[in-house]
Amino acid sequence: MSFHSRHLPHWQPEGAPLFITWCLHGSLPRNRFPPPGLTAGHAFVWMDRYLDQATFGPTWLKREDIAQMVFDCRHYAADNLRHFDLHAGVVMPNHVHVLLTPIIAPSKLLQSVKGFSAREANKILERTGVPFWQAESYDHWVRDDKEFGRISRYIEENPVRAGLVATAEDYRWSSAYAGQKAVVAG
Repeated sequence: MSFHSRHLPHWQPEGAPLFITWCLHGSLPRNRFPPPGLTAGHAFVWMDRYLDQATFGPTWLKREDIAQMVFDCRHYAADNLRHFDLHAGVVMPNHVHVLLTPIIAPSKLLQSVKGFSAREANKILERTGVPFWQAESYDHWVRDDKEFGRISRYIEENPVRAGLVATAEDYRWSSAYAGQKAVVAG
């Protein structure tokens, strides 16, 4: 099991699935904190609901070209580079959720996916020298099959809870997307 800490602790047992979330730089104001007394899981849900409102900071991922590039980048890292097995994922207007099993060190796969997608997004936005992603990501190791299923549903239902679509299958940048499942099945 590896452990490192920046602002958040990162416990990452080898071969265990991870639930990882990262957000756009500036999408969480420095003075917004979860209410005191919440467990780590409840604090995460509070933060995620705040991000879903997208009332503060950039929402570059609302742009189809950028959302598609981030979506494709994740799949390229999983399918071609074999950095991880991707089980579920969604690109929201200001953050990304993935459920994956790392094949390489999680810090390296995040550096690869976030680094490449940040450079490409900044090219699209015609920006240079400006951070695209928040430096640190939230991760949680998945302890059992029941939790795996719950997290997978949580990820795929995120666009519905945020009011972006009526059903998870309608959201284009999600592993639940009906068109995506048809392509995979075909």
